[in-house]
Amino acid sequence: MKILQKNNQHSCCGHDEDSNNKANTNHSVSHDEHDGHDHNHDLGDASLWSIFLPAILSFVMLAIAIVFDNFLPQTWFKAYVRIVWYVVAYIPVGLPVLKESFDSAKKGDVFSEFLLMSIATVGAFAIGEYPEGVAVMLFYAVGEIFQGIAVQRAKKDIKCLLDQRPDEVTIIENQVAKAVKAATVSIGAIIQLKAGDKLGLDGILVSDNASFNTAALTGESVPDTKKKGDSVLAGMINGNTLALVKVTTAYEDSKLSKILEMVQDATSKKAPTELFIRKFAKIYTPIVVLLAIGICLVPMLFVSTYVFSDWLYRALVFLVISCPCALVISIPLGYFGGIGAASKNGILFKGSNFLDLMATIQNVVLDKTGTLTKGVFKVQEVVFDTAFDKNEILKMVNALESQSSHPIATAIHDWVGAVDSTVELVNVEEIPGHGLRAFVKEKELVVGNFKLLEKFRIQHNVAHDSLVYTLIAIAYDAQFVGYITIADVIKADASLAIEKLKKLGIAVTMLSGDKNTVVQDVATKLGIVTAYGGLLPEGKVEKVNEILARKQTVAFVGDGVNDAPVIALSTVGIAMGGLGSDATIETADVVIQDDKPSKIATAITIAKQTKKIVWQNISMAFVVKAAVLLLGAAGLATMWEAVFADVGVALLAILNAVRIQRMKF
Repeated sequence: MKILQKNNQHSCCGHDEDSNNKANTNHSVSHDEHDGHDHNHDLGDASLWSIFLPAILSFVMLAIAIVFDNFLPQTWFKAYVRIVWYVVAYIPVGLPVLKESFDSAKKGDVFSEFLLMSIATVGAFAIGEYPEGVAVMLFYAVGEIFQGIAVQRAKKDIKCLLDQRPDEVTIIENQVAKAVKAATVSIGAIIQLKAGDKLGLDGILVSDNASFNTAALTGESVPDTKKKGDSVLAGMINGNTLALVKVTTAYEDSKLSKILEMVQDATSKKAPTELFIRKFAKIYTPIVVLLAIGICLVPMLFVSTYVFSDWLYRALVFLVISCPCALVISIPLGYFGGIGAASKNGILFKGSNFLDLMATIQNVVLDKTGTLTKGVFKVQEVVFDTAFDKNEILKMVNALESQSSHPIATAIHDWVGAVDSTVELVNVEEIPGHGLRAFVKEKELVVGNFKLLEKFRIQHNVAHDSLVYTLIAIAYDAQFVGYITIADVIKADASLAIEKLKKLGIAVTMLSGDKNTVVQDVATKLGIVTAYGGLLPEGKVEKVNEILARKQTVAFVGDGVNDAPVIALSTVGIAMGGLGSDATIETADVVIQDDKPSKIATAITIAKQTKKIVWQNISMAFVVKAAVLLLGAAGLATMWEAVFADVGVALLAILNAVRIQRMKF
């Protein structure tokens, strides 16, 4: 049963899609095809009326025939006229299924649900049960349409949430505004955003300030005010002032583009439950066909009053009941609904398999900077030995830190100001977990934590372990110069995040490369019992390995390049999507797009709820089908009960599956 896909404009996620978005149709998220067949009923140019028209025609003709048969007996409604009437009533809903059965058989998939419905309904006609033959196919067709609508709604929800890039943008060229294709805009170009315009590429704000609606990316409706120099991302909608943005990333490399690619890949990563059901259906269907044949023919050997038509009817009822549609449609749709619900909350799961894993998490291990704290450092104090020229040293430190994207480097740059172009750096080297080193005027400049000084055997007399603030040690020409104290701010919802995780019964651990006094201070404020500071990347890996060695599941949450190895190691890796590095986002299994740590508990809750709904559907389908199968084999169930066991259970399972998208988390 296929319906043409539409190309007309429609309202999506509260925003009207214009013609610019037509080019984005290639980014739509494809739903699972079960049993190798496309069951998507794309709501196309045809209206709902035309979609249901074949079913309506069949229903009207069936209703009239039943009235003639039972309430208004007619002398003319007999023999061939009656048969032809029921055949005509059957054709609108039955012909597409018969065709699908034939096409699937040609592809080698003989035992499809289409074959089951075809055998059952054609068999009903063969034994003279015309009303039931039409009714079974009619209800099956209506069920398929509702399934298609449910799938399309889930697809539309995710597509609308994520595919928010305009096809065209307005750039300023020679002080003239010009509309161009977003994909052709080069890095460094200036984009002009009018009030209500949607940003097409990542960049930095050139205007003094602007307010952006980030709901499409983060699920948050609260406007986000940005200042000059702040990063802004594709998909954000400008508020009520004219804004200028300098492009920093190519169209195809924007975070939104990467997220879109991840969503397209997500449906290919199946959950174990989903994979099992698909394999189960492949084995289950031929078995029930053989059992149906047995139900029809085997009693011939044992039953003295054997009547072929009676036992054939039982076999046909058995086939209708056994159709695995409820399982192979509602289970993928359940996972799809979970991915959609997460997207609405600013959380991206890269596959349904990660929904399953997330539901099993026992430990959440969090990085500190950028995850529980804002990662927006501010210089508090500069303590230098008077033997050194403070201004000269700061110029060199600022030039060196400009080579790094770390938040600490940004804090120093904001404190010192513009980089002095006369400072020449040679052999710049970033030492992971420690800091930076370079040569200035043929003398070694070292900027980083105190472990870096120890690494280069530079003597100092600072009791750095007793100080709460983050310290940046500086050495020049193998001599200790002094240090800069920097403070970070705990995120507003960090405490709520820890509280939610504890309520879910999940153990929380904090790891950081920052000094231990700072880490313990943050841990105390947030109520985290287990926290470790002063860790290099390999130290974080070691701590996560210790938990994994206890046969417990771990979700690691981080944002920096250094977090990529431990994210890859953990059961589920979670990246902060706003502050997170590209490497971390690529490695992670789950991305929190608005950097809110409280969304970690939301992600776990959605995963648990999705798994619960999936297993509810599995249980309901098996219990109902098993009961009616036994009744059908014993001759106690008619085609009407069979229709409920198949189409009824499928519809109930689908309604249950899409329910998660309407839940509040």
